Amino acid sequence: MHPPSRKDYISISLAGQGTYNNGKQWRRQSCWRKWKQLSRLQRSLILLFLFMCGIASYPAVTEHLRGLTDGERSTESNSVLRPIFPQKKLSNKRGPPILQNRLQKKGNGTVTVEEKKEKGEAEGVISWRGAVVDTDKDTEEAKDGESKDHLLANHKSGSSNQSEASLLEAVKDAFRHAWQGYKDFAWGHDELRPLSKSYSEWFGLGLTLIDALDTMWILGLKEEFEEARTWVATELTFNKNVDVNLFESTIRILGGLLSTYHLTGDTMFLDKAKDIGSRLMPAFNTPSKIPYSDVNIGKGTAHPPRWTSDSTVAEVTSIQLEFRELSRLTQDPQYQDAVAEVMKQVHKLDGKLDGLVPMFINTNNGQFTHQGIFTLGARADSYYEYLLKQWIQGGKKEDQLLEDYVQAIEGVKKNLLQKSSPNGLTFVGELSHGQFSPKMDHLVCFLPGTLALGAHHGLPADHMDLAKQLMETCYQMYIQMETGLSPEIVHFNMHEGSIRDIDVKLADRHNLLRPETVESLFYMYRFTKDHKYQDWGWNILQNFNKYTKVSSGGYTSINNVRDPDYTSPRDKMESFFLGETLKYLYLLFSDDPSLISLDEYVFNTEAHPLPIWPSTA
Repeated sequence: MHPPSRKDYISISLAGQGTYNNGKQWRRQSCWRKWKQLSRLQRSLILLFLFMCGIASYPAVTEHLRGLTDGERSTESNSVLRPIFPQKKLSNKRGPPILQNRLQKKGNGTVTVEEKKEKGEAEGVISWRGAVVDTDKDTEEAKDGESKDHLLANHKSGSSNQSEASLLEAVKDAFRHAWQGYKDFAWGHDELRPLSKSYSEWFGLGLTLIDALDTMWILGLKEEFEEARTWVATELTFNKNVDVNLFESTIRILGGLLSTYHLTGDTMFLDKAKDIGSRLMPAFNTPSKIPYSDVNIGKGTAHPPRWTSDSTVAEVTSIQLEFRELSRLTQDPQYQDAVAEVMKQVHKLDGKLDGLVPMFINTNNGQFTHQGIFTLGARADSYYEYLLKQWIQGGKKEDQLLEDYVQAIEGVKKNLLQKSSPNGLTFVGELSHGQFSPKMDHLVCFLPGTLALGAHHGLPADHMDLAKQLMETCYQMYIQMETGLSPEIVHFNMHEGSIRDIDVKLADRHNLLRPETVESLFYMYRFTKDHKYQDWGWNILQNFNKYTKVSSGGYTSINNVRDPDYTSPRDKMESFFLGETLKYLYLLFSDDPSLISLDEYVFNTEAHPLPIWPSTA
């Protein structure tokens, strides 16, 4: 039963005087009539009086606002956030960080998260569509015309106020949270889907678990490592009728097993590495000796993708560290011979531009295809990385590799290096048939670290100078975004009068939890000891926690780094988040140069450390 409707006025009939009506419309008309009857002077005096009253009350109001605690502010600003556009069912908001470490305050005192809550300083959180949402945002939209220094000042929360132990513990907390989600919902499968609390398969080989093995060892997470080791020993089998990508399975599985063997000395991991390595060898059975992209590890057959006979240049030239090491350990030269032949052929091919290579190579004739397009992004990036790292791995004796690397860096400087407007950020663009494009993939942010590594091993000092410039550019790709997280691809403005340096197209606004920037931050801090690189890494970790952390376990890629209110999660945690991103953050925050010494180890392109070969007489 519905209550009777309620009118907002009453009407009374008075004898001889018509009807008295106190309805809202009549009252508004009556007040306006009285106001119009006042003289202009009277109206001016009233307005002046109201204005003076407002001025008198302003200090009290501002003092009250200044006195609000962080908790009060967040409480007042809390509201239910709803998407502007219809979204997919799985696109839920992500939660805030749940850090258990003690947060260092200025001076010698410390305060725990729980103590902050008691003081009313806890982060404001609300529940929306079953997920936890943090409404206290550290990052702000980079305003048009702001200088780089001002942007840095606005976004720097500073790891320097944290102890080394608390920084390392924060990374461990992030790993444990990600691992718990994988363990609960995707154990033994390739990748976690944290929002739907399920998993996805790529090869069906426990990709995330294998990728994370050496990370757990380095972080000292013994319990987690032991349960993962048990799975590898008892459940992992490569005798499966399944196609795997040669490059991805080499860098993640073979590399992960070899690295874990070296760190632990456990021969079980070496035996598994031999098994997968031998099963990948059919990929090299091609007319040109340039390997196919795909291998069936159960049947022992290999083939190119269905749509082309080409392989990607980066993929066929970024498996060398792993196969060379497998030959050294097994004393079987077939693995090293196969990958050395690839490097030999690529070295002598026509179609390069000042040491820069195209993106594709044909497996039938061994020639570059789609010539005239040059990038340090997808499909070419790790070719340059592995030129340097093979030279380091082999004891700096293979001059051909070094010459190709140095020539390529000069080619980058000559053809791909430009500065943005208005702030002059140094960036690496792309070249297509002589036409320059100011497009830069996040993948290119491996380059500052690689340049710094080369300088550490004796290459020209200007490599380090360029590394520092590109490192700042890569960090700007984070802090100029509203979430403080970088998109997959950016375009730099080069025209005079540009308002901002970086533009992002709608299709490029996703973040996949990629490691390249924190990888380079690790190298830069290890070689320079400049704490700003730790500060930058700390900011990135905080924003991963704020915008990608899933309350039930795990982290998720997001679709939109430009909208902190609706990031549109993708429901996928890539294996490299555990294998690379968190590992590099941990090493960045460590002040121990002997923790994976860069004079003893070289990292493969999936962040798996392999030993630098000892010198032989």
